[in-house]
Amino acid sequence: MKKIKEIIVVEGKDDTKRIAQAVNADTFETNGSALSSADIARLKQLQQKRGLIVFTDPDFNGERIRKMIADAIPGVKHAFIKRREGVPDVAGGSLGVEHASATVILAALQNVYTQELIPHEQTFSALDLRTAQLINDNHARLRRERLGEILGIGYGNGKQLLKRLNLFQISQTQFADAIKQLDQEENNE
Repeated sequence: MKKIKEIIVVEGKDDTKRIAQAVNADTFETNGSALSSADIARLKQLQQKRGLIVFTDPDFNGERIRKMIADAIPGVKHAFIKRREGVPDVAGGSLGVEHASATVILAALQNVYTQELIPHEQTFSALDLRTAQLINDNHARLRRERLGEILGIGYGNGKQLLKRLNLFQISQTQFADAIKQLDQEENNE
C-alpha cells in the first residue's frame, strides 16, 4: 500500500476510513465546515513539518474548507474527486470522499495540484472563459463542471475557475485540449 508523506486534510472520520482503504496516510479531520483559528494554526505547523494535501468533498462545504485553508496556508496541495465519484450508494446520503472507491482516491492523490507560493502572472482572463463558453452562456455551468473534471481541478463558478486555472498553472495547451475534448463530447451527444 502506498505511503503518503503529507497529512491529508479531510472533513470527517468516514473520509479517514475510506482513505485508509486506499493508501497509508495520516489525516486531519476538520469535523465540519468551520475551522477555528487553532485548527488553522495546527494546519500551518503540519504544512511546515510534513506538508498538507487538502482532500475535501466536491460540494459547497468542501470547497469552503478548501478555500479557507488555501487562503491561510500558502503552498498546500489539492486533491479532487469528481462529483459523480462521491455519490452515496444510499439515497439521501451526502456527497463526499467517503463514497469514492479506493481506486478513485488513489488516482486523486497521484494527481495533486500544488498551490503556488509566489505571485504569478495571470495566464487566463475572463475573456478566455467567455470565449470558451464557460461564463455568460446558458450551458456555462455544465461546461465548467465538465472542464473541472477533465483537468482534475474540481468544479467552481466562473471566478473560482479562473483562479484555479491560474493558481494551478494550467497551461494554455492543457486548457485548449480540454476545451476541444469538451466540444467533441457535446457534439457527440
